[in-house]
Amino acid sequence: MPKSEVRKKKVYTPPSDIRPAAAGASKKPSPAWIPVSAVALIVIGIAWLVIYYLSSQQWPVESWRYWNLAVGFGCMVTSLGLLSRWR
Repeated sequence: MPKSEVRKKKVYTPPSDIRPAAAGASKKPSPAWIPVSAVALIVIGIAWLVIYYLSSQQWPVESWRYWNLAVGFGCMVTSLGLLSRWR
């Protein structure tokens, strides 16, 4: 059986004027407080919701009624926003 021809194609290299000069230098590691505060917000949000439901909706703030859910879930959503900035 005859052997097929091998293609002699050059490897593509992008032009140097388009490539960013300092791509690695612009991405700095995130500060240490970002993951710590994100985990703390997750724990606070879950604890807020658990306390709210286990206390028959009297605690943490009885006058807020269902806004306590917004506080708990808001803490968790805020932590997701922080974690999106973590490198």
